[in-house]
Amino acid sequence: MNLLARTKLIEWTTNKWSTLDDLKKVFKQSLGEPECIDVWKEDWWFGLQRLQGVNPNVISLCKEIPENFDVTEDTVRGLLGDMSLAEALEKNKIFICDLKIVDDLKCKDDRELASPLALFYLNTDDKILPIAIQLKQARGHDNPVYTPNDPPNTWLVAKMFYNNAEAQHHQALTHLGFTHLLMEGVVICTHRNLSPSHPLFKLMAPHFLFLLAINTRGLEKLVSPGGWVDVCMTQGVKGIFELMKRGFDRWRFDREGQIEKELEARGVLDTDILPYYPYRDDGVPLYNAIKKYVTTVVTHHYDTADKLSQDWELKWWRDELVKPRDSNGVGLKNVPGNSDGFTCVEEVIDVVTVIIATCSLGHSAANFQQYEQYAFVPNYPGILMADVPKEKVNYTEQEIMNLLPNKRMTLDIMVITKLLSSRGTNSLGDFEMQYLYDPVGVQAAEEFQKDLKRLSLDMKKRNIDRDWKFEWLDPEIVPNSISV
Repeated sequence: MNLLARTKLIEWTTNKWSTLDDLKKVFKQSLGEPECIDVWKEDWWFGLQRLQGVNPNVISLCKEIPENFDVTEDTVRGLLGDMSLAEALEKNKIFICDLKIVDDLKCKDDRELASPLALFYLNTDDKILPIAIQLKQARGHDNPVYTPNDPPNTWLVAKMFYNNAEAQHHQALTHLGFTHLLMEGVVICTHRNLSPSHPLFKLMAPHFLFLLAINTRGLEKLVSPGGWVDVCMTQGVKGIFELMKRGFDRWRFDREGQIEKELEARGVLDTDILPYYPYRDDGVPLYNAIKKYVTTVVTHHYDTADKLSQDWELKWWRDELVKPRDSNGVGLKNVPGNSDGFTCVEEVIDVVTVIIATCSLGHSAANFQQYEQYAFVPNYPGILMADVPKEKVNYTEQEIMNLLPNKRMTLDIMVITKLLSSRGTNSLGDFEMQYLYDPVGVQAAEEFQKDLKRLSLDMKKRNIDRDWKFEWLDPEIVPNSISV
């Protein structure tokens, strides 16, 4: 209610926003200006959103233009410096975001959602710039390719529809599906199969704090018929659950679960390929620090092969992790091990590391800058009030304003994303509840805290040199668990 009161300057004499300036004024006297408010139209900002926004796990190296993406040399002429498209592809200068997973998604009230492809160019300043957007998967006369050579507002609206589609992907998969709900299954599985005295239970339990409570509350208030997702997201509840199903069917432990392998699969792990990528540059060291901590604890408790093979609780735990969802399992695919259980201690380390990393750095990257990205709705629109354009239109500012949600919906987006961007637990490694009291566990936790402090200093130094700071994987910002 306090957040609602602080937005009191919104005038309800009209339902729709009349100008962008009117919308911007709301933030100055209420919840604070999002960082994007003066730069959201810029192409460099649109590129930056792919590298350090709330959904930084979509962009991939492009080695050839997909057949369904109607981009030719003529399409991007003049946008690649002195290179041809063929040369840029050969030299690893072209990147792509392909949201085919949202294609033909059935949304609430038959709202239409783009299923875009976007092409980016790594310029001589190592900046990622958008050079082409196609808003539907199937090429055709009613599905034009937009470029920066189009009239400014035509190009701007294409970027808005791209971001609208990516916002659905972010909330359904990167945020809710692959952190909150995936880890809920893991938490329940852990409580079913590992006793509180089990060393792995003690290791993981601090990272499960409040998850079940926040999920229960969130599903009730936000992801229910008539709730926030239904009103403020194009997909609505109908679409978000269908998109989650699509995503879960494709999620693999040994790809999406492990940050370096996931980056490698997209071709963006190598800093020579993509020099500036804060999500990677901060995420990989943090993941490795977590793995080092887990390795110390796990190798201590499983110091012989017999201890591993004779741990029936551990075997039952793995069995339920991989059991299909329709059989009351978690349904994780490609979990290491076999039907007899884990075959080596390294497999246990990998699984526990993925779980702790997802509950901490994975959720932090997807969650805590939601206000910064979503609150100023043109920047990253959860919903647009029109169908996907089928031809190029030179929009007026008023026509762009007509695409935006009304004042009440905007207020709901502002307030909810502000709440979602708040932190509810201590920083990573500063455990609210201590479970490990054995000397090795205590020493491992202390060393983990030292490693995190060093990483935090390194990230702060990197932010000094960055054009736009990225603080969401700083261990001081990353919480222990998914608590909001």
